Amino acid sequence: MPLHPLIGHLAARNRLSSALRRGKLPQVLLLTGPAGVGKQRLALWLAQLAVCEQKIEEPCGACRACRLVGGLSYPDVHWFAPIPRPKASDPDKLVEEAAQSIARVMDERRAEPLYPGTDGMATHSLASVRLLQRQAALTAVEGGPRVFILGEADRLIAQESSQEAANALLKLLEEPPAGSLFVLTTVEARRLLPTIRSRAVPIRLGRLPDAEVAAFLKAHLRPALSSRELDQRVALADGSIGSALRAGNQAGQAQQAAQQWLEAVLAGAGPSFERALKQTPWAARGEFTAMLDALAETLGEAARGSVGQPVRRPVPKALLRHRQPDPLLKAMEHVADAREAAWGNVNPQILLAVLGEELAEVL
Repeated sequence: MPLHPLIGHLAARNRLSSALRRGKLPQVLLLTGPAGVGKQRLALWLAQLAVCEQKIEEPCGACRACRLVGGLSYPDVHWFAPIPRPKASDPDKLVEEAAQSIARVMDERRAEPLYPGTDGMATHSLASVRLLQRQAALTAVEGGPRVFILGEADRLIAQESSQEAANALLKLLEEPPAGSLFVLTTVEARRLLPTIRSRAVPIRLGRLPDAEVAAFLKAHLRPALSSRELDQRVALADGSIGSALRAGNQAGQAQQAAQQWLEAVLAGAGPSFERALKQTPWAARGEFTAMLDALAETLGEAARGSVGQPVRRPVPKALLRHRQPDPLLKAMEHVADAREAAWGNVNPQILLAVLGEELAEVL
């Protein structure tokens, strides 16, 4: 099944198209922006544009190259998605296992272009980076440009093997092979190592208008939503098609968990500490990081309410008493720090207990 069309981001598309046609497109790009707004889809659009046989301002979508990219089958476009860490002991077998895992992910995304969010335990391990190096060293199968997309690049495990994975990627980005294009995506640039950020030209994508999110859901979401359900889903999505697609399942559970934990924090040290102890110590990623993301969204929603904007999702009543956004913004900074720490070797129980104390001080 081909990819669904790219929605929005016309200004970024025009800039990229113009730079490509003038031969001024940087070889390493960093697409940042809120989760679910289409960063990786824009990277694939750019890959289509780079190999399109028509050489026009937008990918024609009809030529052989465009159709193959749309079907995730073009041999010179490589999309690296986070995967479970390979378990083989031999280095070469690790790379083979990574290649097989990525191939399975691509098969799943061909079958269901509206794919779910990446598992919280998935990463870009050293094996994935070595695979990227090997593919970048090969000549182009089609004789044209080669495009390498590193989706959710903040999931790169930089600390393993004495930063060998990070150093390998840095070397590749510092001296990219001729005719290659590397596109990294992340929600926040600061989640990447500064040395990686310094080698990429950043492009920030904003949230989509509600009308574009609604039109996409009407056209592609099955079973179709009622008018009331559609309006609710669009309001909660906050300009993110990905959030709109996930609103009915794990995202809703994460929002509920975030609200319950905030209520425990606001109730005092006892309930907050009790909730921290209930957090399973091995789940630093997955449901835990999803809860942290939902926590940041809830605090952001309360900050909107503090400046007179309408509140679009459930927020603990105690947060709505704030008449200035400063305490809520400070709380969001603490959550962002915790979210970043969750990718390291940190016990989630301790992390949640410390975060609870920090939020109790500012809220």
